Amino acid sequence: MSTVTSLVQSVDWLALAPPTVAAAVALVVLVADLFLPVARKPLLGWIATAGLALAALFLLPLLGDDRRTFCLPAHPDVCSYVADPFTLVIQFLVLGGALLTALLSIDTLKDHDLPSGEYWFLLLSSASGAALLPASRDLATLVIALEVASLPAFALVGLRRGDRLSSEAALKFFLSSVAATAVMLLGVSFLYAATGSLHLSQVAHALTALPDPRLATLASAGVALTLVGFAFKTAAAPFHFWVPDTYVGAPLPIAGYLSVVGKAVGFSGLILVTVQGFPTYANVWGPALAVLAALTMTVGNVAALRQDPRRAHSAVRLLAWSSVGQAGYLLVPIAAAGYTDDPAHAIGSTVAYALMYAAVNLGAFAVAALVARTRPANRITDYRGLYHQRPVVALALGFFLLCLAGLPPGIIGLFAKVTVFSVAVDAGLAWLAVIMAFNVVIALYYYLQWTTVLFRGAEEATGGADGAKAPEAAQTRQPSHARIPAPLATAIALATVLGIALSGAPQLVLRFASGALL
Repeated sequence: MSTVTSLVQSVDWLALAPPTVAAAVALVVLVADLFLPVARKPLLGWIATAGLALAALFLLPLLGDDRRTFCLPAHPDVCSYVADPFTLVIQFLVLGGALLTALLSIDTLKDHDLPSGEYWFLLLSSASGAALLPASRDLATLVIALEVASLPAFALVGLRRGDRLSSEAALKFFLSSVAATAVMLLGVSFLYAATGSLHLSQVAHALTALPDPRLATLASAGVALTLVGFAFKTAAAPFHFWVPDTYVGAPLPIAGYLSVVGKAVGFSGLILVTVQGFPTYANVWGPALAVLAALTMTVGNVAALRQDPRRAHSAVRLLAWSSVGQAGYLLVPIAAAGYTDDPAHAIGSTVAYALMYAAVNLGAFAVAALVARTRPANRITDYRGLYHQRPVVALALGFFLLCLAGLPPGIIGLFAKVTVFSVAVDAGLAWLAVIMAFNVVIALYYYLQWTTVLFRGAEEATGGADGAKAPEAAQTRQPSHARIPAPLATAIALATVLGIALSGAPQLVLRFASGALL
């Protein structure tokens, strides 16, 4: 009598809780929007914020455990969802970034008259997909999580109805992302045809000994195409062209969300497919990612250096190009993982750097959102005299910029960069470390240039090279006594406290660089 193998898989609902709670609250917000009167719509923002906080709290019971679910009955160690230390750290980053984005968004919705129900539903849906991705351990779940995180982001970018910049940004983002997804799906299909599995562990095992040379060629093409798709999500050059226009056209909280959570999604996916799925091809993706890292950081920093401080939206454009440069730094440890015998330790430096970057970059976007309330053009020159009008806010922005530059008192930025340097040198990538050092010097100039603008006398805004714009500057200058909205002030305060705490105790982040997360 033949036996029938059971296809029923176990489900660990506690392990699934963080992305599930975010998705459930998204549905609650969507339904509540149908019944709430217009005057009560702001309540949706607080429901969404509470939902993200609750999803983050569900990470606590998972600490110290390595929980798995959706495992194959015949192979209990082959699972589609794994809540290991890597997953929990990235989920904390994603949900924390989404929470700060929600705080930034509450007043942005009122200022720009954005549809509340759609906005919060899309943000929570994207956050749930982003939280699902680092736990995914098969290629199908990875692609689905990536699209759940990305598709709502397209709509969020274009949510300012009637705004040409917003519509253009959403279209560019959508078309380029769809092309990248199509390339990635083609690569995944090649890998499935060559290996007969979608689970990363089984793919990695099958790639070590493919019986037919034609299958080996097909697998090599699949690996290359899959990496190209993730390179787009990380905004690695030359797949970065959508970044500046998308950030300028999107609502500022969404630009900050893309710069942090969007990158976390791309980099966590790239880490999983390279380190866990394609270790056999480390001699291919290691050098390729090293070249991408060098190109990305150079393109991003040189473009940021060339930004005209008097150009409309120059502050957001500088942050956009800066995020491209920072993506280059984040790629360095992943590239180094291809040259070491213990890649799981190397990628810890990427996670450590990402945690530092997330806190301070969202803080910089929070201050930009505050300035944009009264100076919609958001030029870098609009920040002149900010210290004399809002000393605490100016000091916070200066601190965020110094962290990104890697200068004291932004100790965490310095330590994170040193960690990335050491990983590159230890892996024998001295040439990449030299290029990174060169780029850090370039970045110092534009970060310090913006920082000095904050502390110049307010009267300087009416003279000099910018004199022709003096009437506009005078009309839009923010009164020093104007009250900062409580959610926006909370977001700036949280980012500042987190940055200071990390700078005071950098071991909180850097311990990730010394331990194996996967």
